[in-house]
Amino acid sequence: MLGYDDKRNFFRMMVNSPCQVQINDDESSRTLQAVCKDISATGMSLEVDEPSVELGTEVKVSIESTSSQIPSLSASATVVRCVQESENSCIIGVEISEMK
Repeated sequence: MLGYDDKRNFFRMMVNSPCQVQINDDESSRTLQAVCKDISATGMSLEVDEPSVELGTEVKVSIESTSSQIPSLSASATVVRCVQESENSCIIGVEISEMK
């Protein structure tokens, strides 16, 4: 049964799509291969091959479309959540600040 238990303003769409995440933090600017787990009108959940990403870090996310009918997605966002999945990966929640 589908419910709306998490009290969000926008529904999440599960996508599990490969993407690129450019991380701009104090240490360096680097681009990682990642998986976009889900997306909503205001944010995304991304699995990245980093043990952690600091809250407040600015990122750019690019998801290439596999269809000529659907445009590719490019967004600027801020990390608002980070949960370690394994020794070398984490799931980050990002809030979208700008879609391009």
